[in-house]
Amino acid sequence: MPAPDAQSAPAAGPVTGLRALFPPAQWLPGYQAAWLRNDAAAGITLAAYAIPVSLAYASLAGLPPQHGIYCYLVAGIAYALFGTSRQLAVGPTSAISMLVGTTVAGMAAGDPARWVQIAALVALIFAALSVVAWALKLSSLVSFISETVLLGFKAGAAFTIAMTQLPKLFGVKGGGEHFFERVGVLAGQLPDTNPVVLGFGLVAIALLVAGEKLIPSRPVALLVVIASILALTFTPLSQYAFKTVGLLPVGLPEIALPSLRATDVDGVIPLALACFLLAYIEGVSAARALAQKNGYEIDARQELFALGATNLAASLGQGYPVAGGLSQSTVNDKAGARTPLALVFASITIGLCLLFLTGLLKNLPDVVLAAIVLVAVKGLVNVTELRRIWALSKMEFAIALVAFAGVLLLGILKGVLLAAIVSLLLLIRRAAQPHVARLGRVPGTSRYSDVGRHPENESVPGALVLRVEAGLFYFNAGHVRDQVRSLLAASGDGLRVVVWDLSTSPNIDLAGARLIGDVQREVAARGAALRVVDAHSSVRDLIRKVVGTSVGEVSRRLSIEDALAESAPR
Repeated sequence: MPAPDAQSAPAAGPVTGLRALFPPAQWLPGYQAAWLRNDAAAGITLAAYAIPVSLAYASLAGLPPQHGIYCYLVAGIAYALFGTSRQLAVGPTSAISMLVGTTVAGMAAGDPARWVQIAALVALIFAALSVVAWALKLSSLVSFISETVLLGFKAGAAFTIAMTQLPKLFGVKGGGEHFFERVGVLAGQLPDTNPVVLGFGLVAIALLVAGEKLIPSRPVALLVVIASILALTFTPLSQYAFKTVGLLPVGLPEIALPSLRATDVDGVIPLALACFLLAYIEGVSAARALAQKNGYEIDARQELFALGATNLAASLGQGYPVAGGLSQSTVNDKAGARTPLALVFASITIGLCLLFLTGLLKNLPDVVLAAIVLVAVKGLVNVTELRRIWALSKMEFAIALVAFAGVLLLGILKGVLLAAIVSLLLLIRRAAQPHVARLGRVPGTSRYSDVGRHPENESVPGALVLRVEAGLFYFNAGHVRDQVRSLLAASGDGLRVVVWDLSTSPNIDLAGARLIGDVQREVAARGAALRVVDAHSSVRDLIRKVVGTSVGEVSRRLSIEDALAESAPR
C-alpha cells in the first residue's frame, strides 16, 4: 500500500512547540524517496530562473549584479529550514528592489560600498522587525493593507519600475528622481536612441513574452540570456555600444554583519518597515495560494519567523531584503517541487555557478536585464481585477487610484506608507461609522431583519427594534447615538418599547455601555422602555455593572419576541 501524500494528508491539529518553529520536523518524517528527483529538478529549474532575474533586480536596487544572486543563494536555505510553504521561493522582488534602489540612493551619497552596506543593514532591521512581529503574534495586524490599496500600489510600482528600465531599452542615459521627471528626461533623450540596442531589447521582450505563453514552466529568461551572450560574443553586435554586466567576482559571498548601524543612516528604519509590510503581504498571499492548490495549510505566524530568518541570511550574505514572490514560486511549483528541499537544490546550483560559471556572464547586455524586468513587472498591473472593482464599487476603485497616484507622485517608499495609512483610515472609518439597522419581522416567522434591505418586513406598532452591526466602542459611540436618535425621532408618538438587539456587537467598552444607559434615559423620557436582547456573555456582564436593572433583565434567554411580548398592552 503506497504511503500517503504528505501534502494532501489531513491536518491532525495545530502544530506547537519545536515542530512549529522548525517545520522540517513536520514534513521530513513523511518524505518519500520518489520526491527527491522532483525536488532536485525543481531546484535546478528555479536556479536557472533566479540567476538572470536576480541580476536584473539587483540593478533595480542599485547594487552590483552578484548581490542579487547572493540573495537567492542564502535566503532559500533559510526558508527551507523555517518556512511552512512547500513551494514558496524566496528572493529579490521587483517592488522591493525598486524601493531599496530609489531610497538608498539618497543615503549612500554615491559611495557603492556604502550602498551595499546600507542595503544589508535594511535586511538586518527587516529581520528584527519580523522576529518582533512573530514574538508579539502580529501576523494579522501586519495585514492591514487592503487588497484594493495593494492593487493600486502594485500598478504604480510597475509604472515606476518600467520608467527606470526604459532608458536602457532605448540605449540612452535616462535620469530623474521621480516618475514624471524620468518621463520628461527620457522624452528629451529619445532622439539619441540607439536603434540596434532598441531592436535587440524588443526581440528579447518578444521572446520572453512568447516563452511565458508557450512554455511557462521552463526557464525562458535563462535561454534568452544565453542567446544574448552568444550574440554579443560571436557577432559584430558588440560594436554598437552595448553596455554589459562585465566580470562578476568568483566565489561565494563573505558572511558578515553590515558594518553600519541603524543610528548611522537616517531613514533606514522606515525603509525596512515598508519592505517588511510589502514582503509579508506578498509572501503570505503567494504561500496561501500555493498551499490551497497543493492541499495543505501554512502557518501565517511562523511565516513571520521565516521572513526574519531569510532576511537575516540575506544581510549576512551581502544581500538586501527578500520576500516570497508568486512568479518565482510558480516556476518552482510547476517544475515539480514537493518540499522546501527544492530550495536547497536551487542554492547548491547557484553556489556552483558562482564558483565556476561567472565568467560566462561578462558579455550579458544590460538591455536584456531591462527586458526581463519589464516583462516581469507587467504582472503587477492587474487590469482584470481593476475592472472588477470598478464594476463592484466606485469608492474602492477610487482608493486604488489614490494608492496608484501616491506611488507615481511620491515615490515607492512614501507610496507604500501612504497605502498603509489609507488602509488604516478606511478601517477606522468603517469601525467608527457602523450601520444601525431598524429591524422588522420577516412575514410569517418570528425572525427579524433590516427593514432597509427588506421593505416587506412587518413593523410592530409601538415598538422600535434596532441593531448596531459592530461592537460599541468610544470611537463609534457618538455616531451610534446620532443614528439611534434619528430612529427614535422617526418613530413618532405612541412608542412603547425599544428593543436593542446586541447579537452583532460581540464586544463593547465602557463608553459603549454608557451609551446604552444614555439611550435608556432618553427612551424613558418619552414614556417608553428599553430592552436589551441577545447580548454576548462579556457584554451582558458589563451592562449589568454599568447600566444596572434600568433596561430590565439582561439575559441570554431573552429574545426580541419575548421583549415585545412583555411590553404588549394588557
